[in-house]
Amino acid sequence: MNRIKEFIKRTMIVFLSIVLLLVLVTVGYLQHPKFGKSPGGKRLELIKKSPNFKNGKFQNIHFTPFITEGYSMTSVSLDFAFAKFSRTNPTDTIPSIKTNLKNLPITENVLVWFGHSSYFIQLNEIRFLIDPVFSGNASPVPYSNKSFLGTDSYSADDMPEIDYLLISHDHYDHLDYETILKLKPKIKHVVCGLGVGSHFEHWKFDVSKIIEKDWNEKVRIDDNVTLHTATARHFSGRAFTRSNTLWLSYVLETPGFRIYLGGDSGYDTHFVELGEKFGGFDLAILDNGQYNAGWQELHMLPEEVLKATRDLNAKRLFPVHSSKFKLAFHPWDEPLIQVTDYNKNNYHFPLVTPRIGEIVYLDDTSQEFEQWWVGLD
Repeated sequence: MNRIKEFIKRTMIVFLSIVLLLVLVTVGYLQHPKFGKSPGGKRLELIKKSPNFKNGKFQNIHFTPFITEGYSMTSVSLDFAFAKFSRTNPTDTIPSIKTNLKNLPITENVLVWFGHSSYFIQLNEIRFLIDPVFSGNASPVPYSNKSFLGTDSYSADDMPEIDYLLISHDHYDHLDYETILKLKPKIKHVVCGLGVGSHFEHWKFDVSKIIEKDWNEKVRIDDNVTLHTATARHFSGRAFTRSNTLWLSYVLETPGFRIYLGGDSGYDTHFVELGEKFGGFDLAILDNGQYNAGWQELHMLPEEVLKATRDLNAKRLFPVHSSKFKLAFHPWDEPLIQVTDYNKNNYHFPLVTPRIGEIVYLDDTSQEFEQWWVGLD
């Protein structure tokens, strides 16, 4: 009996020692600057004055459960940990085109996509870069969520000087520490949601370059270009903190052109409200990928993407948030297949579906795009 007790005692000591070691390693790793810094001081006091900040965190306009009714965090977590789903990663190389962005005539109004939700816009001689992720990883843990083969043809070195870096929210697949540090010398201004500037300040950015905004505000770029901040239905946070910074969508407006930059969002009434407020859009860029019925309030399903396009009164749709990282259970090409099929059968919007690196000419509404994903495994 004494031997059994001694064995149990030693086993418990070993187990608790391992647990303690893991806790210490985790706590130590969380001190890495890649996790950013939670807002405090004057920034936190400003956040508390926002009408969208309640009960210690930012809130969506309507109640937004993290897990859809009928599902549970346990079932979703078990699926992530143990379930096997087919074709979530492509075995073929994702095709891309290497465009020399530095040689693009500044007078051309263009868009170039880099996979997932990263893209470059040149409009009225102003250069914008949105949610760049060039490190090949969508997670703070190295090699844990690697980009698909062929999707890393662009790096920070390929970028020209950026007048405005736009960050929709601070999740790792939209705000990438390694990419931001490499881009730092090229960035003239950063626009982000309330609180997100704390990360940039922690990363030694000049605070005079950081523009933090609430929903329904604007940044006057020049006499002919205005950037509006708008609502999205999502959440934010790095490490274990959730919704202590604000998530945004954007409206980029010139006298003759309007683009909606949707960021990440579940379907909600804000799309029709924005369509009415701005009188429609020439192009809507909406997240279409990494969705699941279990978290449908946070990421739209493909048919909801088309409903949102209709609500926005948009002339063309560019579906993004796909084709680079596996963050959900669906086949990697399902978002593009489904949005194309639903559109063909019910909506008939001109779809903007470029290859990575392919130039989208914003003034050419007749530009057509191939279904480049067809035939890839």
